[in-house]
Amino acid sequence: MCLFGLTAMEKKLAEYKCNTNEAIQLKLVRFPEDLEDDNTTFNPEYSHQVFGDDEVAFGYKGLKILLYYIAGNLSTLFRIEYTSKVNERFDCVEADDVESKIREIIPPGFCTNTDDFVSLLEKEVNFKPFGMLLHTYSVHNEEAGEDITYQIYKADMTCPGFREYHERLQTFLMWFIETASFIDVDDERWNYFLVFEKYNKDGATLFATVGYMTVYNYYVYPDKTRPRVSQMLILPPFQGEGHGAQLLETVHRYYMSSPTVLDITAEDPSENYVKLRDFVLVKLCQDLLCFSPGKLMQGFSQEMVMEAQQKLKINKQHTRRVYEILRLRATDMGDAEQSRSYRLDVKRRLIGPYKKKQRELAKMRRCLRPEELTNQLNQIDLNMQHEQLEESFQQLVSDYRRVLERLAQA
Repeated sequence: MCLFGLTAMEKKLAEYKCNTNEAIQLKLVRFPEDLEDDNTTFNPEYSHQVFGDDEVAFGYKGLKILLYYIAGNLSTLFRIEYTSKVNERFDCVEADDVESKIREIIPPGFCTNTDDFVSLLEKEVNFKPFGMLLHTYSVHNEEAGEDITYQIYKADMTCPGFREYHERLQTFLMWFIETASFIDVDDERWNYFLVFEKYNKDGATLFATVGYMTVYNYYVYPDKTRPRVSQMLILPPFQGEGHGAQLLETVHRYYMSSPTVLDITAEDPSENYVKLRDFVLVKLCQDLLCFSPGKLMQGFSQEMVMEAQQKLKINKQHTRRVYEILRLRATDMGDAEQSRSYRLDVKRRLIGPYKKKQRELAKMRRCLRPEELTNQLNQIDLNMQHEQLEESFQQLVSDYRRVLERLAQA
């Protein structure tokens, strides 16, 4: 009887668990009517950094965590709604303190009621982008049947109001970057690049936040810097429209003009970022003479390394990928000899880690007892290496083809 009672209790309590990725409702608000429009709502991809690995809040039924931002300056409305709370029904059971968890990541000064938020929305016409304009571009919007204008700015903490704006902006990282962390904004070596959309409201031109990138300028002895991309986010309503490529290319072009910049790197890049970088770097490199079809067919060269580094601030590792993508475009894969030559060229690079294992194995032969050596040999199966090598090659070619397809459409 006791066991049955416990199970029934557990079932009841399970009803008070909410998936926080579904409970959190985000909006970028331009017009008062957006507040009631479900089409303007989007949800996080992640919430584990705030609510733990299970991404669950306990103690509520019908939980809604509303985080609404004014589209430009990101003034925030934060409110929690629910239909039932566990401690209203059960003694000695406490609900999670959801409000405190959210307050830890959003800066103070947010609204808690809709009227205050709407009155701030009316002042949004006064909001202007921060910093220096670097680039303007347009994207055709099928739904609106018109071209929409976007602008990219470079800002820093000396811009009035930018520090507070950035505190609101960086909260999005927690919901959309798996291993996000906030940066030390008092370090002057950070640069900030921001994307805004221009839109009309009652005859006035307003600006909506689209996304941003942070870049840290590392010192390289004796007199150079190596900018490293740290965070990059295009907000979900704007994803898939090419803004990431526009932002990355603009940032590259900004640093290309600086004689003190050695090359541009990225901190722990995601798979999607690598694909984006491949596209942008190939686009920048394809017109360099050293990447002409004739030179590509002769193989990877020091000339490519030097020209990409000096003119475009691209390091050797990234230049090699650019070479492989452009050589694939110049190669007739239907021609047996050309195809074989390309495959061997790429595999020679891919085999590097395997050769390192072979060298380690040679050392082991001299140092290990027979039973220890057998154990290590089992981990370095040559047939498996060949299979893994072929698999890696095919995956690369597939990724490279997607880059070339996108380039053909650009």
